[in-house]
Amino acid sequence: MSNRSFPLPHNELERIIGLSNIDLDFTNLEDSFKDLTLLATKVTGTEISLINIIDSFTQWTIAHQGLELEQMPREESVCQYTIMSDKPFEVQDLTLDERFSTKYYVQGSEGLRYYYGMPLQLAPGLNVGALCVLDKEVKALSPEKIELLEIIAQTVVKRLKSIQALELLRAKLNDSNASKKKAAHDIRGPLGGIIGLSELMAEQGATGDVTEFMEYINMINRSGRSLLDLADEILSEGNVQTLAENEFNLPLFRDKLVKLYQPQAKFKNVDLEVSLNAGNESVPFSKNKLLQIAGNLISNAIKFTTGGGKVSVHLGLSLSATEKILTIRVTDTGVGLDDEAIRLILNGQAQTTPGTVGEKGYGFGLSLVSHLVQSLNGLITVKSTPGKGTTFEVGLPQSL
Repeated sequence: MSNRSFPLPHNELERIIGLSNIDLDFTNLEDSFKDLTLLATKVTGTEISLINIIDSFTQWTIAHQGLELEQMPREESVCQYTIMSDKPFEVQDLTLDERFSTKYYVQGSEGLRYYYGMPLQLAPGLNVGALCVLDKEVKALSPEKIELLEIIAQTVVKRLKSIQALELLRAKLNDSNASKKKAAHDIRGPLGGIIGLSELMAEQGATGDVTEFMEYINMINRSGRSLLDLADEILSEGNVQTLAENEFNLPLFRDKLVKLYQPQAKFKNVDLEVSLNAGNESVPFSKNKLLQIAGNLISNAIKFTTGGGKVSVHLGLSLSATEKILTIRVTDTGVGLDDEAIRLILNGQAQTTPGTVGEKGYGFGLSLVSHLVQSLNGLITVKSTPGKGTTFEVGLPQSL
């Protein structure tokens, strides 16, 4: 892989933080955007259209038309140049541009020649990806087609923002459910005391043969028990081990990570293993920012592990009466880190360095992880020996 320098937006950390706020799951977005890629090809008369999201390490194709593609290394993509500007990026003949002429999608069976990309802007200057059209023939898009393509790109952004709004709504609903559980806990104590007192009064009243008094006491007793049953029902609803849209359990989290990052590991001939702690596999927890945190750690580990090496990911969930902690541990057999590099990572100041085969080291991926872990009131630790690999461990508190 070439050591040629690659483009990097001046606001890269702000850009990937903005992307992390949308909190995308790249495995299940095709249905939400497929119609727009089809429309883009129809409007422009091109064979291929892709909607690509670019994070710290990877270009993720969340919808495609005419070309089966899920991901590629960021530094291999054309769209990395599209996010550098608020204006469209066009290459009329990829074979004549030294930046792309030797890429597999130009020289291989795909034989791509033409590219036109529209940046996907969450805000001015905040480009999280691109809507692009491609063809095996040299093309020239008319102003009318370009205008329509821009409208489609704006629609993509609106849908991305809708996904973000939906996630925020789900988070508020979770807070509401937590409040409901707390209220149920709060009323159980007083109700239990009322019932106990009424039972005691009933026993005393029975000896005095006060029929009417006893009738009222029994009514209080029955009402109290009904409320207590209601509180138990509310609490039991919160204990049902079913997954909401914004929740993972350990097996689902593992499967997501394998699906997303196994291709990267295979591309570099690195063994990726994702394992779980025994127990608590069915317990749900919030998926908020988890794919961004774990994904950046895994991509970073793969990047700094040579072919034939191994990246091990271990997921665990510990429960107690007062807390629920999700643990993500990523261990690699890579080049390792010195004390200064660890200090910079923990301070959110990770520096750009190349990978083991010259991959672009954007640096901001680990800064993003540090930022996200702190925002979730979690802890991150790093253990490493230069030349002998690195272990990142993240602990994230979860709502009970």
